[in-house]
Amino acid sequence: MNSPIEPIVAREVADDERLQTLPRHFGRDMLTVEGAIFTFMRELSPHYTGGYWTFFELSNGGFYMAVQTDARFLIGVDGNGFEGEMTADAAGITACLFALSHLSLNATNESMARHFHLLRDFALAHPEARAIFAAID
Repeated sequence: MNSPIEPIVAREVADDERLQTLPRHFGRDMLTVEGAIFTFMRELSPHYTGGYWTFFELSNGGFYMAVQTDARFLIGVDGNGFEGEMTADAAGITACLFALSHLSLNATNESMARHFHLLRDFALAHPEARAIFAAID
């Protein structure tokens, strides 16, 4: 008998938990990960000018962050020709996936690749999955 697959759920990290979140997921590489996410967001969305980022932990052990805004972002990917508009949540997931993929190529541990796959699994059921996967393809 097959048991039902539980959906992966995102939980917003409370303000008083923020300082522990990145070290818990990425250890000494936490600032590298955060910086890479910011860099990819700037590259993907030229209109992005910064902002407060909300942290999310996933029920499967993953993590992502997204700019806290109701604004939508125009995302463009030179490498595959994708161009489209996304919510801040989807744009954050996309920037995180790009950063984790990039960092996994040079990582000395498997944490980056593992976090990429955990977030990718969550993104599969996201309402904007089609745009996210078109952007990262």
